[in-house]
Parts: sequence; structure tokens; C-alpha cells
Amino acid sequence: MSTTSAFRSTSSASTAHDASADAPETGITPGGTSGPFRDVLAKDHARRGKPPLHFADLTNEERIAKAKELGLPKFRVNQLAKHYYDHFDVNAADFTDFPAAHRGQAAQTFFPQLITEVMRQVADDGQTIKTLWDLFDGSRIESVLMRYPNRATLCISSQVGCGMGCPFCATGQLGLTRNMSTGEILEQVRVAARMMREGEVAGGPGRLSNIVFMGMGEPMGNYKSVMSAVRQISAMPPDGFGISARNITVSTVGVVPGIRKLAQEGLPVRLAVSLHAPSDELRDKLVPMNKRFNTKQVLDAAHDYYLASNRRVSIEYALMRGINDQAEHARLLAKRLNHYGDNWAHVNPIPLNPIEGSKWTASKPEDEQQFLDILHRAGITATMRDTRGQDIDGACGQLAAKVKNQQS
Repeated sequence: MSTTSAFRSTSSASTAHDASADAPETGITPGGTSGPFRDVLAKDHARRGKPPLHFADLTNEERIAKAKELGLPKFRVNQLAKHYYDHFDVNAADFTDFPAAHRGQAAQTFFPQLITEVMRQVADDGQTIKTLWDLFDGSRIESVLMRYPNRATLCISSQVGCGMGCPFCATGQLGLTRNMSTGEILEQVRVAARMMREGEVAGGPGRLSNIVFMGMGEPMGNYKSVMSAVRQISAMPPDGFGISARNITVSTVGVVPGIRKLAQEGLPVRLAVSLHAPSDELRDKLVPMNKRFNTKQVLDAAHDYYLASNRRVSIEYALMRGINDQAEHARLLAKRLNHYGDNWAHVNPIPLNPIEGSKWTASKPEDEQQFLDILHRAGITATMRDTRGQDIDGACGQLAAKVKNQQS
């Protein structure tokens, strides 16, 4: 019996526990299981158990306690942290500064393998690498490493699938399976940082500099693990990977409580709001969460985040042919953003990377340019998103969905 089926059998056989235990963790998303918006669950959603505890999941006190159980003094924890965050290494067998007799135990206790590479797609002359990962329960997620002339950006996943149900998004069609652990999130970062250091991305050895939570999942739906990951990504070694919080972007489709909570964290991360439509009538069709938190609530919260953080908010806007890409949409979007009276937002119109066989398709080049021109004339800062991975399954969730369909 596979690990995945084993978890399912345990779930279905256990009838005594509270039925609510099988409900998905929806983070701080009010209405996630009731009300005008409900999470869209994957067909195979089930209570799967939790991933093995990893070094990144533990507080320093918890790490010291576990080390003590192994008969190790607490300074050994600092050595492990240095290997993980500074050297991107989990192969304890090679830790020459660690007692040989304890290396195996340390690896098993602190560094269980959480993600395993299934497939790798390479595009843009080797400067874009998309990886499909297998998790402990057979779930699959994606991450994308993109190298630019002056930075290297990793797009990471925070949930298995997504419960937001946006019809033009491949991940949205998968539904939500479960939240990811902090360790599972951070392992994507560690591997990418190592790839950059080892020169596995075209252009030779370099440094991972930017992280965007724009992969699979709604980060605000897995708030606790995402914030733990953000703090460890931005802390300096040996407490974290040392990537500036200013180079970390957390995206959301508009989970207002999450935006407001993020504003209180005191972290200078960039907020990205996936708006995709300037009116409630249209956004209700494109972003189901809008039925829970409408455009006014979302934009108010986003502007308040700008005031609290002094960092401009990114407004993500996927352009779809004949649906949200006309002059009237651009003018209304400019009006809605200019309502707040300051240069608080930076719009990223995004040429849609369409799902195969979908009615949602990319805009005409002339419509994209017109949209951008209208925003600029209205005084809105806007930059057309550089599209990467167009010759592979580049959009979030496309590779996972493709492999899943091939196997079903």
C-alpha cells in the first residue's frame, strides 16, 4: 500500500473522530468552509497526516531539546543551522565538524527528506528551471527558478493545490489538497539557493536574491507556515538564508484579514494583490473570493498595507482576451487606484499563459499595449510582466495538472 493510500484508509476507517477534523486548514480565511465563498477542495482531498518534522519547523528551544535526546550539547544545533542555512546542506554524513557516531541520527531527526524531484523543465536558454516536486504523501507541487541579469528569483508554492477556484488558473482547477509545512516551503528555497551556488542555472555560479510566494496555493490560507518561512528566509545565517525581506513578495487573491495581519508583522515584504478585474461584477466571475471580500475591501486593505509598510503594493492583473483587457477596464482600474490619491500601487499587467483547451486566452499584443498606455497616461506606474517559461508548462499548476492527467 502506498503512503498516500495508507493515509486515505486511515481517514475513511476512522469514524469516531469529529468530522471537522477532516476539514481543510484554511488559515485565517473567514468563510473558507461556509458563507458566500467556500474553498474548492481537490477530488482526492483527505486528512493525510502531517509531514515529518524538519529542522525548519522547530524553534531553537525545540531543536536543543531534540539534540539533548540524542545526547548532543546545544552548540551542535548551531552547527546544524550553519550547514542548513549557510551551506544549503542536509547531508549530515558529510558534516566533518560533527561527531561521526551521531551523523546518522542527526540526519534522521532533523533533516527528513520532504521534497523529491520528479521532473525538471528548462526554458529561456537555461535561465528558467521549473521543478515538479513529490511530497511525503504523494502530493505534488511546483517551484520556478528564474535568472535575470541583476537578480535570481524563485517562485515557490505554499499549498498543495489551491482552494480559490479562479477559473483561468491551472492550480485553481486542481482544488485544495492541504497546507504545506514550513519545512516543505523552505526546502524549495534551500535547493534553489544551492542550484545557484553550484552554477546549475545558465550564467554560472550566483546567488538566490528574490523570493515570490506566487506558486501553488493562497499564502494567506497557510498564514502561520508562510510567516515562519518568511522570517527564516530573511534572517541572517545561521538563523536563516539571509535574503532581504524587501526582496520577498507575498501574494494574495484578496484575503483581507491576511493583508491586515501582515501589516502588523513589521516585515518590509512586498504585498502583491491578484486583482485581475476593476469591478465587482467582473471580478466575481474571475476571482470567486471576491464574493467574500469585494474590490473596495481588498483595495482599502492593500492601501492600508502601503501606509503601514511604506512599500508600494503590486497589483497583479492577468490580461485575458476580450474579458478584462479593453480600454474601459484600464480606465476603471486607473480610477480605482487613483482614488487613494498617492502613488501607492505598481500594476503588473500579465500576458496570460493559457491552460490547454481553456476559453481563457492571452490578449492581443495591441490590446496589451493599449492597456499599458492608458494606465501610464493616468499617472499609474505599470510594467508589463516579463513572461518566462512560455515554451514549457510555465504557468503555476500547469505541470502538476499535466502529469496528473497523464497518470489518471
